[in-house]
Amino acid sequence: MAQTHTDSLNFFRAWIADPRGIGAVAPSGRALADLITGDINEATGPVIELGPGTGVFTQALLDRGAREEDLTLVEFGADFARLLRARFPEARVLCMDAGRLAQHRLFEGAPVGAVISGLPLLTMSPRRVMAILDGAFSYMQPRGAFYQFTYGPRCPIPRPILERLGLKATLLGRAIRNIPPAAVYRISARPARQSRHGAGRSE
Repeated sequence: MAQTHTDSLNFFRAWIADPRGIGAVAPSGRALADLITGDINEATGPVIELGPGTGVFTQALLDRGAREEDLTLVEFGADFARLLRARFPEARVLCMDAGRLAQHRLFEGAPVGAVISGLPLLTMSPRRVMAILDGAFSYMQPRGAFYQFTYGPRCPIPRPILERLGLKATLLGRAIRNIPPAAVYRISARPARQSRHGAGRSE
């Protein structure tokens, strides 16, 4: 209970300092964590988490069977990054801008089975959203997926961006008990993108 209270206080302070960058006044609840990680299991392989904050989704990933050493946690906030390193010492924690994923050689090839995003995409410019998605999918297995939650009434990634990147969005469900209530979308590659990016890649 004490840790939960401390996490909420730290999250609120971060939101006060950068409301557009944080996008929420408190860490995500367990219902949302269970929903956004529902497709993950021990066979998923490496997972990237964007904007993990205090690690609510990270712990849910471990509970689903993901190995801690297979997690790459990309967190822009230095305070959150330090907290994550202490809580998940076997994970790779990178204090960096998620919009620059494609500019870093995080992996050789495309071994990632899933990307879990806690980023506030609705507050970001279309160019930045495209950079995050394109960077994430550059490391993704052909059948891997990007999981995004939103407090809004529809998918936070506009259809023109999805179409331009060769992606499609599927509503997985809504976490009504989360505060505030949230929806989770699975973003996956259309066959044309899979063929384009899989060509020439040895499996």
